[in-house]
Amino acid sequence: MASSTESSHHHRSTTKSVQRPFKSRHSTKSAIRDAAKGKVEKDRWKKAYKSPHAIVMSKFDRKNHTKQLRQLKTQAHERSTSIFSGPHGAPRIVAAVPLTTDVNAEYAIGKLNESLDLEAWTRDQSIIRIERFKQSLQYIPVNQNLFNVLDACRVADYVVFVLSSEQEVEEEGELLLRAIENQGVSNTMFVVQGLDSIESVKKRAQVLQSLKSYVTHFFPTQEKIHSLDSRQECSNVMRSLCTSTPKGIRWREDRSWMYVEDLQRIEDQIVLTGIIRGQGLKANRLLQVADWGAFQIDKIVSAPLPTNRKRKAEEMSVDEVQVLQEANEERDELADLAPDEIMMDDDIVSQAPADRKGVLLDDHHYFEDDVSHLPEPPKRVPKGTSNYQSAWFLGDESDSGSDWEDMTPSMKMDVDTPAQPQDGTEGLDKDIDPTEVAPSEYPQSENFLDPSPNDEADQIQAYRLSRKKEAVDDLEFPDEIELHPNVLARERLAKYRGLKSLRTSHWNTEEDKAYQPEEWPRLLQIPDFRAAKGSAVREALLGGVGPGTRVQVYLCSTSLPFDPEHTPAKPLVAFSLLRHEQKRTAVNYIISLNSDHPNPLKSKDELILQCGPRRMIINPLFSAQGNTPNDVHKFDRYLHPGRTAIATFLGPVTWGAIPALFFQRSPTTGQLNLIAKGTCAPPSTTRVIAKRIVLTGHPYKIHRKLVTVRYMFFNAEDIAWFKALQLWTRRGRSGFIKESLGTHGYFKATFDGKINPQDAVGVSLYKRVWPRMARLLTMGDVEALQDNVGAGTSQIEEMVE
Repeated sequence: MASSTESSHHHRSTTKSVQRPFKSRHSTKSAIRDAAKGKVEKDRWKKAYKSPHAIVMSKFDRKNHTKQLRQLKTQAHERSTSIFSGPHGAPRIVAAVPLTTDVNAEYAIGKLNESLDLEAWTRDQSIIRIERFKQSLQYIPVNQNLFNVLDACRVADYVVFVLSSEQEVEEEGELLLRAIENQGVSNTMFVVQGLDSIESVKKRAQVLQSLKSYVTHFFPTQEKIHSLDSRQECSNVMRSLCTSTPKGIRWREDRSWMYVEDLQRIEDQIVLTGIIRGQGLKANRLLQVADWGAFQIDKIVSAPLPTNRKRKAEEMSVDEVQVLQEANEERDELADLAPDEIMMDDDIVSQAPADRKGVLLDDHHYFEDDVSHLPEPPKRVPKGTSNYQSAWFLGDESDSGSDWEDMTPSMKMDVDTPAQPQDGTEGLDKDIDPTEVAPSEYPQSENFLDPSPNDEADQIQAYRLSRKKEAVDDLEFPDEIELHPNVLARERLAKYRGLKSLRTSHWNTEEDKAYQPEEWPRLLQIPDFRAAKGSAVREALLGGVGPGTRVQVYLCSTSLPFDPEHTPAKPLVAFSLLRHEQKRTAVNYIISLNSDHPNPLKSKDELILQCGPRRMIINPLFSAQGNTPNDVHKFDRYLHPGRTAIATFLGPVTWGAIPALFFQRSPTTGQLNLIAKGTCAPPSTTRVIAKRIVLTGHPYKIHRKLVTVRYMFFNAEDIAWFKALQLWTRRGRSGFIKESLGTHGYFKATFDGKINPQDAVGVSLYKRVWPRMARLLTMGDVEALQDNVGAGTSQIEEMVE
C-alpha cells in the first residue's frame, strides 16, 4: 500500500514558477523614461569620448605612452633638484621672518639646528652642511624691516615664518605677510615660539588652532604649525627643508639671479661673490644689484669653495679658478633713452592753435561759416509716410499742412509709435545716432537784449550755487568745470578737442606733438609686445654661466655715491636684466586699490612701486581698463577703493606679467603701507589717455525743440569756436548750436526732443594727458625712507632730488 502510494506521488509542474518576460504595455510613460535615463550606447560612447588614434592604439602602446610621461616628469624633477645635488651642490636658501616683536629669527634657526645636533649657527657662518640628508642650508635671518624682508624672500627657496604663542600678529606683521604673498613666494613653513610656556595643555591646542586659522587666511594650503619647543617637530621641519622640492617663483625663473655672499672692492671695480641660480648668467646683460642700480659686467670668474685636501697653492689646478665669460662689444648699454640726433623729424608740423578758426572735432577742423555739422532740414511729407517712402518725395509737395508732417531722419518707420513724453525722460531711440537731428522751424529772434552786467553776475552766482548743491546730492557731473566770465574759453581750452565717440572716433595724434614731453620721441617703441617678450625670454634660456656655479662677478668701473658694504642683516641680491629691460617707455600696470583703503587715490600722487628686481618712485596716471578700437582711454582723476584701473608712467620695460606692489607713505606716522597690488601690462606709446571736461549751461528759454542756453560761454567768439560740438543733456537728449544771441554768451540750440526746464545742457571736451617720468629708488632713498619716520611726501621728494 505504501509502495503504491509512493510510486503514484509526483510534483505538479505548476508549482515551478517561471520568470516571464517584462511586458512593456503594462509600464507607464514615466517608468519607461526613468528606466532609460543615463543609458548611452556603447558604440556612440566610444565615438564621442575616444579619438580614432586611441581606439586603434594597442595595450602595449598605451603602456609605453604612460611610461614616457612618467619618465618626462622624473626628468623634470631631477632638473629642478640637480642644482642642490652632490657634495658641492648649491645650498638651499632659507629666510627666517619674525611676525611679532617678541620672537627672534636667530633663536628659531638655533632651535632647528639643535634638533639635528649641529654646531651653533652664527651670522658669519654662511653655509651649513647637513651630512644626514647630504644637503646644505644657507640661512637669512631678518628683522621686521619691510625692504629687507622682501629682498630675502625674493631669493629664498623656503620662507620660515616665526609666530608667537602670546602676542598676536599686529599691523606690521600683517603688512609683511601681504607683501610677501603678493610679491610671489616659494615654499612656506610656520613655526611658533614659546608654546611650552603655556601651562594648560588644552590652551596650547587652542592657541595652535587659532594660529592655523589666521595663517590659512593668507596661505590656504598650509597644513600644520610646528612648535620650536619640540625637538621632534623641529627635526621634521629640517627634513622638509632638506628633502622637499622648492616650487620656485614663476617670474624669477626666467632670469638669472644670485644671493651675494661676499662683497669687496678691487681697485675701481666691485666684485660680487655668490652662486648663480635660475638661468645662465651672461656677461653681456646688465646686472641689477638691489637698490644700487644697474651695472655692466666686466667678467665672470669661477670661485669654488676651498676643499679639505692640503696642497700648495702652486699645485692647484688652473681650471679651478678661471675666467668663465667676458663681455664683448655686444653688451647692453646703460642708456635708457634713445640718442637725440636719431629722433629729429620735421616733416610733419602740427597746426598751431592760433592758426585755427574753430575747435578740432575728431580729425576735422570746423570753421565759423561751416554748417556741415547740422543735419539736413526736414521735408514735408504726408502723415504716416515711412523713411523709405519719403525718399520718393522731392521737396515740399504740400498745399495745406493739415495732412502733412515734417519727416526728419530720426523718425522711425513705425508710424504707430507713441509720442515722446513731455519731460524727455522716456521713449528715446537708443539706436539712432544722436548727431542726426534736424534744426527747428522756430524763427530767429530779431530783438535780443543782453542783461546788465550786475544782474547777469547775480544770476550766474545764484545758478552756480544751486548747481553745486545739486552736484553734492547727485554727483552726475564728475568732470564738470566752470569758466570765469572774464576768461576766454578758446584760449584756456586750446588743447581740448571734441569727439563724437570716445571709443570709436579717430584721434589725430599729430595735433599733440606740440604738447608732448621732450623725451617722448626718444622712448623705446614696441610694435609687437608678445613677439619682443618671447624673443627676450628665449634668449635668456640659452648660453651663459650655468646655474649652480659659484662665481665672482666683476662690475665695470663705478662711482657710487656711497661706500658699498655687505652686512648679513641686510640681504644683498642681484638679478640679471633681460635684453632692453633698462630702456624706458610708456609702461602700463594693472592696479587694484585695496577695498579697506580709507580714501580714493588721486592720479599723480606719489607711490613706491616694487616690480620684480626693481623699486621706483612713480606718479602714475589712472585710466580705464579694456581695449578700444581707437586705443583711446578715459583719464580717471581718482581710483576708488576696491576698483581696478591702468597706472601709466614713463619707466623701464619689464618683460612678462610680474606681480607689482604699490606702497604709500603715511604722512602722520611715516610708515609704508601696502595700498594696492597689480601686474605688468604691455607697454605702449600709442595708447592715448584722454582727460574729459564738461561745460554745462542752463536752458533759459524753451520753445519745443529750440532752446536758448546761457552760462556755458560768455562771449560770441567762444560760441563760434565751439559751434561744431554736439550738445547733450542729462536726460539723454542731443543737439547742436544753431546761432549766437547777443554778446554775453547766449545761444540757440536745436535738440531731438523737448527739453525739460530742470535739465542741464552739457558739452564734452577731451585732451591728451602725458605720463610722468619714474625715478628709480636708490640706496640713499631707501635709507631716508627708513630713517626719517616723520617725513611727509614733500620731504621725500626733496630727499630723492
